[in-house]
Amino acid sequence: MKYKAVLFDFDGTICDTGEGIMKSAAFALEAYGYPAVEDSNSLSCFIGPPLLITFQEKYGADPAAAEKLVKKFRERYTDTGIYESALYSGITPLLKKLKEDGFLLAIASSKPQEYIEKLLVHFKINKYFNAVAGVSFSADCEPKSDIIMRCLEKLGVTAGEALMVGDKKYDIDGARMNHMDGMGVLWGYGTPFEFIEAGAKFIAEKPDDIEAAALGFFEQTEEVNGIFSGRIFTVHEDIVMLADGTQAKRELVDHNGGVAVVPLTEEGKIIMVRQFRAPYKEIVYEIPAGKLEKSEEPCRAGLRELEEECGVTAEKFFELGKIYPTPGYCSEIIHIYGAVHLKQSRQRLDEGEFLEVLEIPLETAFEKCMSGEFRDAKTVIGIMKIREMKNNGSLS
Repeated sequence: MKYKAVLFDFDGTICDTGEGIMKSAAFALEAYGYPAVEDSNSLSCFIGPPLLITFQEKYGADPAAAEKLVKKFRERYTDTGIYESALYSGITPLLKKLKEDGFLLAIASSKPQEYIEKLLVHFKINKYFNAVAGVSFSADCEPKSDIIMRCLEKLGVTAGEALMVGDKKYDIDGARMNHMDGMGVLWGYGTPFEFIEAGAKFIAEKPDDIEAAALGFFEQTEEVNGIFSGRIFTVHEDIVMLADGTQAKRELVDHNGGVAVVPLTEEGKIIMVRQFRAPYKEIVYEIPAGKLEKSEEPCRAGLRELEEECGVTAEKFFELGKIYPTPGYCSEIIHIYGAVHLKQSRQRLDEGEFLEVLEIPLETAFEKCMSGEFRDAKTVIGIMKIREMKNNGSLS
């Protein structure tokens, strides 16, 4: 189903506030004679739940002592710790896409509302949110379920129309108590087991998974069955849970990805190669390209392939984007680069690699893309992109 609204927890979901929170917790504990904290990561328990409860449950403070610890925590956090934070990668683009999709967005967090609003402005993402429901300094032990309910009321939506997204079991528990769906995220401080045990409907590995779930498209992988593992790719059959709760099978190919380069000479010609391609049993015209080794930097791989296949180096090397050549079954991503100010080097082909290097005028190459003579996807897209850049003056 498609939801109307997406509610986000803040710490550990939207923003990595861990450093400032843990340093401020250590500051408070040491100020009141608790043993010095040797490993600040041991204080991750303070990220998410109300501070007053954590000081009591984890450090045995009585209510009065816990109040003093919270006050000391805020002495440091209010002006210093709050800015020892950063948005998680991909969050801003996600919020932009969700707004373009027409969703209502809100924050439902156990963090003091003043801190949340200050950070939303600091990171320039306040414009994306229709409502913010945090806690007050004087009443920061409000149950997460109550905070979520307040948030729903501010948005004017029912529990069944909203998705709660968070990084801890408290977020999923709060959603369940309001009879709404919950989604756990793995870039924060929670674990898959924690989310499963709490009853999360979805688990997100990356921010884009949230948009997929909100739109009703997300597929949760339940089981992976290996079929083949080779030098270049692996094949497996997955059982996935669809958004409507039914199961389906997916035959998938995992691939490390590739890189391709559009080299443009000073004379306005594209350096290309042609070689025999076994899957099609024919000669294919392509821009220089190659596969990525695991964890290899695409830019370095592109420079390497350009020199090895064409015997050319480039003084200027720039991104043209990335493409998903076969999204129906393969995870391959091809990173495309442009290269200008070329210099002659030495060709170094791999053993068993046979190809011919050609120089084709840009307009001729474009015409061959349009006529269908050039059929390789990365080549067609790369040539069209470099031509558009040349024609609009953005290629210098």
